[in-house]
Amino acid sequence: MVPALILFCLPLSAQVVPAGWQVVKDSKSACQIAVPADWSLYGDDHSAAVLHDTSTALAVVTSQPGQAFSPLTEFFQKVLNIPKEKLFENTSKRIFYQDKTSASADDPNSYSFSVPGKAGTCSGHLTFLPSVPEDTARKIVLSLGPAAETTNGRSM
Repeated sequence: MVPALILFCLPLSAQVVPAGWQVVKDSKSACQIAVPADWSLYGDDHSAAVLHDTSTALAVVTSQPGQAFSPLTEFFQKVLNIPKEKLFENTSKRIFYQDKTSASADDPNSYSFSVPGKAGTCSGHLTFLPSVPEDTARKIVLSLGPAAETTNGRSM
């Protein structure tokens, strides 16, 4: 509960890619997240990354073209069974909530998060063991956003 309170009290900001981290893009290259350099790309389209293996930490990014972004209504918060204290942000800029809380060292936490994309919505999901620092998890969440434009394989 203390890590959740720390997360809740820290100000959330726009998309941030920490220095030295690697970018992971969804299969359509419309959305991206960043993960630490020691994480490995995962899956055929590399729209996910893992730390050590999928049971330690797994971060996934997806895009929903044409899906308008909007905060979760109270109805959807109830349908998704999100307790008020686990809904860290629900604004026109980001939705961020904890959908699973670890009960032990080998039981994972998980976060769901989304932001407006260029022509739809960008979403992410992060599942991680308590051994992964909360600060790292938070940085991954805050890195979600539309993919950077590229020219000749370089980000602009």
